[in-house]
Amino acid sequence: MIFADLFFLFAFLPLCFLCYFLFKSLKVKNWVLIVFSLIFYACGEPVKILLFIGSALVNYFLALWMDKARGTKFCKIAMLISLAYNIGMLGLFKYTDFIIGNINGIFGASIPLLKLALPLGISFYTFQILSYSIDVYWEKVPVQKQFHKLLLYISLFPQLVAGPIVRYQTVMDEIDDRRTTSKDIIEGGLRIIIGLSKKVLLANNLNLVVEKCFGTNVAEASVAATWFGVFAYSMQVYFDFSGYSDMAIGIGRIFGFHFDENFKHPFMCRSISEFWQRWHISLGSFFRDYLLYLPIFGKRRAVLSLFLVWFTTGLWHGASWNYVIWGLYFGVFIYIETLIGKKRLKNAPTVLMHVYNKFVILLGFGIFKFESSSDLLNFFKNLVGANGNELYNEQFFTVATTNLFIVIVALIACFPIVPYLKKRFENSSPTIYSIGIITATVLAILLLFINTSVLVKTFSSNNPFLYWNF
Repeated sequence: MIFADLFFLFAFLPLCFLCYFLFKSLKVKNWVLIVFSLIFYACGEPVKILLFIGSALVNYFLALWMDKARGTKFCKIAMLISLAYNIGMLGLFKYTDFIIGNINGIFGASIPLLKLALPLGISFYTFQILSYSIDVYWEKVPVQKQFHKLLLYISLFPQLVAGPIVRYQTVMDEIDDRRTTSKDIIEGGLRIIIGLSKKVLLANNLNLVVEKCFGTNVAEASVAATWFGVFAYSMQVYFDFSGYSDMAIGIGRIFGFHFDENFKHPFMCRSISEFWQRWHISLGSFFRDYLLYLPIFGKRRAVLSLFLVWFTTGLWHGASWNYVIWGLYFGVFIYIETLIGKKRLKNAPTVLMHVYNKFVILLGFGIFKFESSSDLLNFFKNLVGANGNELYNEQFFTVATTNLFIVIVALIACFPIVPYLKKRFENSSPTIYSIGIITATVLAILLLFINTSVLVKTFSSNNPFLYWNF
């Protein structure tokens, strides 16, 4: 089931809200969310829902064992089993064929691929389960002794299949004690519509621009089309993923859950380090807290820990070498920035910093897009005309002129306009604040109508979010 889908928006979600708010008991509300979350997952993975529930059960009992065996070697054994199970399941489904393919390529072997279908959202819910198990082991959170509450945390459908990666400590109190205010409903509803608009109106149209720029063979794209295409692609990925996160946060807010932000206008950054403090924050904080600060290589070899983080960040995104290269690519620039120092970076000219980091970011998105090594090589050649392609052609002008409006709108939407207006209205007089609420509501209804019209028009089109693949 897809968020940007008429059935989800006008059938599943309203029915879920109706059933949820019919009951006053929080215990019943929690069960409503569990049932609807499992239905949501089963619509995409009717068989692998057993794998999902099984993972929840295994980690539930292992966490209980850790808590009971506190202070003994069995506590560590339980934690190691949890790590082995979760990473093992993720590795089995996501990386087995990648490993076999590389062995076949290097040694000339002919080991058959398993061709296991990737379970929906396994990268996200595995990391959520891992964060819970590790935090229980480190005694950062109390063990959850009621399975249905742990299942609720893991299965919450707003963020189940594409994040953000929600920590147990973020929502553990709200599982037992939460309420939904009128402000939650208003702001949650607005957030849902903003996220939907990012996906339907911006990301989907930017995807068309990208396809027209690169065509079926990237080697044939002109220099101008290559630059324009990777620029559009960077914004497509941003609006697609941040749009999903907005919808997840908005839906959770209506249910009384307050998920952490996953994006904070990343293209406003002055450095690559700042970019990753604003981009996919839940993943970055996961690796920072559970991998970077662990003395795996010793304190004197902290740089190895840094590159391990960026290796795993890239590999987490997909079983392909371009993702590993992409992660290490950003790791190199972050390491260089640490050598330069925050003070020097802060004192550097703003224009120079923006030119530098946007150039690095654009090249990074090119690495992210092309899984084939030949396509990736042709992409880099195209950037400087090394493929013998022309600087620009009539096709590029047609694509650029017909899609200039959507690109400009997307570029403007990268700025923190909504937070700025919200802050201004909240700090104004009650009258102006009321006018702002009414105006925002009218605009939201208009946006919902436009989004619905577009979805009706493209009813037969598949409309998945990019990060569902990860």
